[in-house]
Amino acid sequence: MATENVKTETKELSVEEKLRSLYDLQVVASEIDKIKILRGELPLEVQDLEDEIAGLQTRIENFKAEIKAAQAEGKTRKGSIETAKALIEKYKQQQDNVRNNREYDFLTKEIEFQGLEIEFAEKKIREAEATEKTKSEELATATAEIEERKKDLEVKKSELEEIISETRSQEEALRTKAAGIEERIEPRLLTAFKRIRKNARNGLAVVTVERDACGGCYNKIPPQRQMDIRMRKKVIVCEYCGRIMVDPELAKAEKASTDGDAPIID
Repeated sequence: MATENVKTETKELSVEEKLRSLYDLQVVASEIDKIKILRGELPLEVQDLEDEIAGLQTRIENFKAEIKAAQAEGKTRKGSIETAKALIEKYKQQQDNVRNNREYDFLTKEIEFQGLEIEFAEKKIREAEATEKTKSEELATATAEIEERKKDLEVKKSELEEIISETRSQEEALRTKAAGIEERIEPRLLTAFKRIRKNARNGLAVVTVERDACGGCYNKIPPQRQMDIRMRKKVIVCEYCGRIMVDPELAKAEKASTDGDAPIID
């Protein structure tokens, strides 16, 4: 039986060993969290600025397209005016050679119609010019704004990169250590740990019993349940917050054994 236990030791850990591994993983995960806290809101601020710049760029492209369309509209309408003027001149010349009043009245109506076409085209030209002016002003404002945002982004990225550079080696070491600990934990338990940690406000999936209460939610733990936790015979979770609980002695022993290995985050 002893031989069998030796053979399966790497695969079948005792409950106490599982609890120790989970606590070790929590300690390392909390150190990684400290590094993320150092970065503060900078990653989100960088993302927000990048999104805002992308939105401004889209607006600028739209303004340019609208200005171009307004200019094309004005050019087309000016061409229509020239065409209408040419027709008016042509119809006036034809009026001098008409054979009856009906032909004269027809040409007069055509001249009036072309006159209305000119008025309509001039109205459209004014509208196009007004649109071009408005969009040009909006383009200038958006262009100035995007330049300011790009400067802000450059500053924020520089600040973030500086922090990342300062903590990169520490974080890499911690992540490597976490990966090594995860290999000792069975997949089902590791999945539960990650799920609890994700849902926990402070990222704590494993907590100690402190003053007869859960170290995560601070609800009182019955004496018998505290005894079960100290026995380390099964993985026990808080009935209130769902966190995995370990006894302070185990945590103290693990902390003492790993203090020399874990990177220090100032």
